[in-house]
Amino acid sequence: MKPPASVQTRAIAEFATVVTGGTPSTSNKDYWDGDVPWLNSGALNDGYVATPTRFITQKGLSSSSAKLMPADTVLIALTGATVGQVGYLAFEACANQSVTGVLPSEEHDSRYLYHFLRTRRQRIKNDAFGGAQPHINQKYVKDLLIPLPLLAEQKRVAGILDAADALRAKRRESLARIGTLLESTFLDMFGDPVANPMGWTVAGIVDAVDGRYGIKAGPFGSALKKDDYVGSGYRVYGQEQVIAGRFDIGDYYIDEVKFQKLRNCAVTAGDILVSLVGSYGRVLVVPEGIEPGVINPRLLKITPRQELVTSLYLATLIQNEAIQRQLESMSHGGTMGILNAGLLKQLSIPIPPLDLQHRFAAIVESVEEQKDLMRAHLAELDTLFASLQQRAFNGELSA
Repeated sequence: MKPPASVQTRAIAEFATVVTGGTPSTSNKDYWDGDVPWLNSGALNDGYVATPTRFITQKGLSSSSAKLMPADTVLIALTGATVGQVGYLAFEACANQSVTGVLPSEEHDSRYLYHFLRTRRQRIKNDAFGGAQPHINQKYVKDLLIPLPLLAEQKRVAGILDAADALRAKRRESLARIGTLLESTFLDMFGDPVANPMGWTVAGIVDAVDGRYGIKAGPFGSALKKDDYVGSGYRVYGQEQVIAGRFDIGDYYIDEVKFQKLRNCAVTAGDILVSLVGSYGRVLVVPEGIEPGVINPRLLKITPRQELVTSLYLATLIQNEAIQRQLESMSHGGTMGILNAGLLKQLSIPIPPLDLQHRFAAIVESVEEQKDLMRAHLAELDTLFASLQQRAFNGELSA
């Protein structure tokens, strides 16, 4: 991304003040739960930083290296998984030592700088140094070179990019609202699955699945190792597909011999795949036409008895908040970071009339078609935005 010859390229330290945050001692209660907003680097993940992570006291502020930064400060994460993440501060706040702030100045427009630095994220990540915890430092930020046209031009470019970015945000919000709509539709049609206010017949989930392997976790221990993976053959499905909600990603395969040994873990259309570790409880229904394959140890598959429960009904029920809370209470009283087949087999579930389940499935199918259209539109907006960014910082956005 090369600026036009008429635009001056300057290091950030030449036109703005750069500060790095700090953390008051966590062992001193007098430093915390006050009225001073405080951020950690995770707050930058949303881009537009509108809420604090925590609050510290005035005493905590004066007794640490934390510094108040005004609204319109551009934030850059310095360490770990968030290194290079850029945020725009919407209110006065301070931050921890993993965040550096570029304070507003009379020579730069903060929104312009925010948009430009977002285009440099990958470059910053590549420049980060250190092993398990890659990082950059304040000097690195100060030395970053910025194409800096006249202030009026910065504001014009920022306005164009703000407008394009707002379109993307609205599309993402619409997708999120559709997910909420399906949740409310489920509750309207079937009621709370734990309280069962509609009085549906209740059965154990083990009675609603198909045979001995109706609930089956992925291969245990050494039954499936990385050494078993080959270049092509039978797919190995994992959490990446379930969390992303897509089957067209991932490239792990096993051969015919290994597949035959793991036949009990094979996926078939209509199976419900459930993530077990980390982002546990996420589900994905297997459609027709995917590549034959097996689940890995981080997944569990459920094969419903379709004459009793449909895949979409059962999948939505498992993700219901009340059911998730019930699964947590079945675990050993703590935070449930791992789900397992034993926990699921303890569930009792309401069994509504099959025709009602099919009506819900038709609604889901219609909504998913709309979501696919929205995702395609969002992808187009992302492409447009990337093009606008490139043109903007090459000086190609004519007035």
